Amino acid sequence: MKEKLQTKFATRQYMISDTFELYYYCTDDVPGVKEHTHTHYEFYLFLEGAISLEIDGVLYTPTPGDLLLIPPGVPHHLVMHDLSVPYRRFVFWVSAAFAEQLRARSADYVYLMEYAAENQKYLFPLDSVEFNTIQYRTIRLIEEMRSDHFGKETQIFLYVSDLLMQINRTVYEQHHPLTRKAQLSLYEQLCFYIDEHLSEDLSLERLAAELFVSKYHIAHVFKDEIGMSIHQYISKKRLARCREALLGDVPVTKVYLLFGFHDYSSFYRAFKKEYGISPKDFKELHTVTSD
Repeated sequence: MKEKLQTKFATRQYMISDTFELYYYCTDDVPGVKEHTHTHYEFYLFLEGAISLEIDGVLYTPTPGDLLLIPPGVPHHLVMHDLSVPYRRFVFWVSAAFAEQLRARSADYVYLMEYAAENQKYLFPLDSVEFNTIQYRTIRLIEEMRSDHFGKETQIFLYVSDLLMQINRTVYEQHHPLTRKAQLSLYEQLCFYIDEHLSEDLSLERLAAELFVSKYHIAHVFKDEIGMSIHQYISKKRLARCREALLGDVPVTKVYLLFGFHDYSSFYRAFKKEYGISPKDFKELHTVTSD
């Protein structure tokens, strides 16, 4: 059975919860919603639609995969260009009070909130990896909210924190591309390089050439640090990225090509061994539907 993650659209523009609210919407139109402001933060992950958003007098036309953040008090409204195109998005509301609670834990949680408010910048394009990483955490949170698992409320808090942290990390690292590379150990450099080049050749020879050390030293250092071979680590990272991408709109027949698997059969075997389910069955189980 496919997951039914969609929320029936309501024109309400105020929060009921005192912490956060999260919705997946797929609509043909949004009648009755005029220019308005919020007392909360509105994160907006755009999936599909012929729309623009006028935010504080500036018209933004997002493309699928873009992230928007509208801080409290900023006027905005939607402009629909073509009602025949489904309008799909995740909407994530965070109350100002909850944001302050998170700030007390770490200012890292509110980096983007402060950046958007101070710089009056509200649209943040994401590449496919960044988008799939955030979308995966969004869907995981919705699924947990609708579950009856033990420890549900505790897990929801962890997932909310993780989603916000991933959003902030993604934008921060877009703004500070060199920070992560500074003063890293060889092991950290390897992990960083692998994460950034999963779709490419990651043979020991390639890694050795990029990092100017012998392939034997790389293999030894990696095994000592993490307790598994570098080949195993790369495979697990690629499978995790494929798993995240399958939760989006990427077809099963194409996802493995995005992250370095050379043929479908090897991807299929590795995925089923890692997760106990075939890629096709996994995608069908978690597909976001509009019905």
